[in-house]
Amino acid sequence: MKMIIAAIKPFKLEDVREALTGIGVSGLMVSEVKGFGAQAGHTEIYRGAEYEVNFVPKLKLEIVVSASLADQVVETIANTARTGKIGDGKIFVLDVEQALRVRTGETNQDAL
Repeated sequence: MKMIIAAIKPFKLEDVREALTGIGVSGLMVSEVKGFGAQAGHTEIYRGAEYEVNFVPKLKLEIVVSASLADQVVETIANTARTGKIGDGKIFVLDVEQALRVRTGETNQDAL
């Protein structure tokens, strides 16, 4: 099993969710996060005063899938979340040793 962690722009969430559902992903977790990378923040004007925004709002997606589906999930997220502009995000893939569905006690592949 693999865990895919992706940081994407918030307005891309619904497009990414629909694309992932279309390839057979049955669930994902979404968290609101802030961070910076190459984008390194920006300045905004609010009520006439200029403010420096050092952390940019993003959404973090966490998805656990079978190893055979992981490459397709990464490709789907990358293609769907891409705008071609700085700050499109990052995707990380990690190994998952064990999974357990709390309600039924199913483990590993059956728990997904």
